[in-house]
Amino acid sequence: MKKYDIFLFDADDTLYDFTLSSANALRVMFEYCGFEYSDKVQATYWEINAQAWASYEKGEISVEELQRVRFARLFNNVGVSHDIEDFNARYLYELGCGAFLLEGTRSICREIVANNKQVYIVTNGLIATQEARAKQSPIAKYISEVFASEAIGYQKPDKEFFNYVCAHITDACKSQMLIIGDSLRADVVGGNNAGIDTCWFNAHGADNPMSIKPTYEIQKLSQLRQFI
Repeated sequence: MKKYDIFLFDADDTLYDFTLSSANALRVMFEYCGFEYSDKVQATYWEINAQAWASYEKGEISVEELQRVRFARLFNNVGVSHDIEDFNARYLYELGCGAFLLEGTRSICREIVANNKQVYIVTNGLIATQEARAKQSPIAKYISEVFASEAIGYQKPDKEFFNYVCAHITDACKSQMLIIGDSLRADVVGGNNAGIDTCWFNAHGADNPMSIKPTYEIQKLSQLRQFI
């Protein structure tokens, strides 16, 4: 099995439990605003948020529009009203406080670094949230750097995102890099575009409905040990 020196991890739903973080942040915000919160509200938000992020990754909307659109649509759908900029800012703060790790995250990051190899985060997530989580999470000491599309100016799967990452890692060699992420569209296509090996983190054993071929596929982060 091929070994790698640089592991480029997606953040949400790869290292961090975004479902838990998002649910917690949204619940806190609805309670803060005095709105009724329910599982239906959360499910509605997830659907709207996923659509907004898909549009962002396709370059159809900006990151600023994404942040406005998702809550404007949610408020309209559930029949509430609040200043969107204020709600979004507070929501991002709460999201940044929710550094909930997925099973196996800490141990695999520790093992990678113990073998004198490097861990980076490559994310389309908002930089303030990602950096806040990375700094306060138990894996902070293992992360060499967080590369966020908002700061780079390109988002996954654009190959320019990964060209930027490669240019800013000392002695980087694409053949020694592995991209690990849960998104076929962003992580696997991005790696394929950039000529970097990819590992699809398919935690729930979902079908691959697309003609997108990752180099590897795993269901548990512990399976990355074979590449260290």
